[in-house]
Amino acid sequence: MNDESPDPPGWISLPASLLNEAGVVRLRESPERNRQLLVRQLLDGIYPHPFVLDDGKVRRLHFTLRLVQSEMRIAAPWELAVAYTQAMLGFLLFQPAPKHIVIVGLGGGSLTKYCHRHCPRSRITTVEVSEGVIACRDWFLLPPDDERLRIRQQDAADYFAGPPDGADVILLDAYDEDGVAPQLCTAAFYADARAHLKPRGVLVANISGHSQTAETHIALMREAFNGRIAIADVSTDGNRIVYAFNDPTFPPDWKRLTRAARMLSDAHPCDFMRLLRDLERSVQRDRRRR
Repeated sequence: MNDESPDPPGWISLPASLLNEAGVVRLRESPERNRQLLVRQLLDGIYPHPFVLDDGKVRRLHFTLRLVQSEMRIAAPWELAVAYTQAMLGFLLFQPAPKHIVIVGLGGGSLTKYCHRHCPRSRITTVEVSEGVIACRDWFLLPPDDERLRIRQQDAADYFAGPPDGADVILLDAYDEDGVAPQLCTAAFYADARAHLKPRGVLVANISGHSQTAETHIALMREAFNGRIAIADVSTDGNRIVYAFNDPTFPPDWKRLTRAARMLSDAHPCDFMRLLRDLERSVQRDRRRR
């Protein structure tokens, strides 16, 4: 899909200049809708659905004009453009050949696309509660569902409350316009998520900032995983990436992982050596506090 293509069924395009932006804005609306009203809702921040802003170079998924949920360079749709998503690739240090990756939160599909492309032997299940976000998937060039990829519209708390499905990796990146969904901020949610992991599985969670809510999520993960967590800060984004380990032999052999980190850094857009050092220091700090 590009600027020259006609609008697909169920979508309309408006000049983004009406919003003081470049390019076009894509809305999932019928052609009969009052466009002046839609523009006013967008400017006032009360438009009730996800939408897409496209300046011809970068395509962004928005919940409001001020809140960018995800972005994609059109010339490189498979890359991880945002630093925190790159830091989440650290799961490859601990699970170099995962058979099943569960991703919570679709957004523009950055992690889903990357894992689908670069983990060709992995089955990927992406859980997304918003039907409107899933409806945007074609704009972000997500591959269709097949035997390896399935995108499910479901609340993540309900998904993990169901029968365990043997995930090697869980990537938790579930944000809406209000932050992390409150139904995920419970002891039951993290206990259920852990129950879905294989014995050596790892959960990786994107936690924004240092708010009380963020600290509560980290405390809940620490409790659910018996203290087996490590945290890496992503200063450019203001995010913290929390690694929680199901493996009872935690902590890992950090020196043994050094060689793997060097090799992975050559193949992926993440400084695995730095990430490994950050995770090790985090564990050491935790131990000194006890």
